[in-house]
Amino acid sequence: MSPTTEAPTFAPLAKRATLRTVVPMDYFRPVRLFLMISYLVGYLIWLKTKGLTVDRISVAIAVGIFLVCAFVGKTWRTWGVLLLDCIFYCAMWLAYEKTRGAADDGVSVFGLFRIKFPTQVESTRNIDRAMFFGNDPNVVLQEHFWSPVIRWWDVVAGATYMTHFVFPMIAMGVLWATSHRQWLRFIRRFATLLAVGCVMFVVLPTAPPWMLGDARYPYQLLPPLQRTAGRGFYHIGFGSFRDGYKVALSNGNAVAAMPSLHASFALIVPLFFMQWIRRTWIKALLFLFPIMMLASLVYLGEHWVIDGLVGWAVTFAAFWFWNRMEQRARTRRSAAARGALPALADDPEPAIGPAATVSTAEVAP
Repeated sequence: MSPTTEAPTFAPLAKRATLRTVVPMDYFRPVRLFLMISYLVGYLIWLKTKGLTVDRISVAIAVGIFLVCAFVGKTWRTWGVLLLDCIFYCAMWLAYEKTRGAADDGVSVFGLFRIKFPTQVESTRNIDRAMFFGNDPNVVLQEHFWSPVIRWWDVVAGATYMTHFVFPMIAMGVLWATSHRQWLRFIRRFATLLAVGCVMFVVLPTAPPWMLGDARYPYQLLPPLQRTAGRGFYHIGFGSFRDGYKVALSNGNAVAAMPSLHASFALIVPLFFMQWIRRTWIKALLFLFPIMMLASLVYLGEHWVIDGLVGWAVTFAAFWFWNRMEQRARTRRSAAARGALPALADDPEPAIGPAATVSTAEVAP
């Protein structure tokens, strides 16, 4: 061997062994992957045979089963954090359901009397007519596109409408299983959106377009509108896990149209995940989804255009608020870290345990 030739070393293997003592092997990771894939296959089979879960309890159970699969082998502390998260999640939806009905029944003040805000009927319709040069967009769309024969746009509109019941919860489940920090960031914005929506449902109860043409109500400001949001979804072989789509609707609040949470939920998911997407054309495709949702809501007679625009505005406001709050928190942490650097530099023997043997070069990628 020439003097200039160095003997092979096993430094990379030594580095890996050293890092393994700091970051132990996760032996349950393949088990979790297998369980999550099995759950996904089982959910798709359930979706085809039993139908889509559209009520809060069934959706919560479905998310809970997924989380059990995703957290197998985790520490007890992690399970404890998950339990606290689940309690907050259920409390959030319970508060939403209870507050949402106050638009119909009014708000009780110390049990002495009840305040009921007037239902908005003509104002939202007038705003839509002003935006569309004197035309009612719900009426125009149904006159031009609705027919007893189900067309492809009915399938697209129905499927888009139904994603409201599952897509935000799927996003929460994925974030829950992959990054608790990102789940917290998402849930802050989502809970803020729900809170603002609940307040507006109470103080600004709004009649949806279909109600203004329904003979059961005294308004009669629009011609009768077809309220068939589920038929396109049913046409492609899917169903609803509840007794039926109309049953699910009857359990909701009929005058909780402002803001449209369908439009808000369709925007919050792509807006949150946009931070990890770099290609412009993919971002543009993602933003087509909330536009499709709003067009579907108007065509199906479920919401006014202004309902969706206000829902989008509330979503952007929630992101703006929490972006500022999180930036301030990062700035404070950075200032605290910079302030602690001189103290660490003066300490010749920082007590950081066995990990101190691993240099910065060794842990760098």
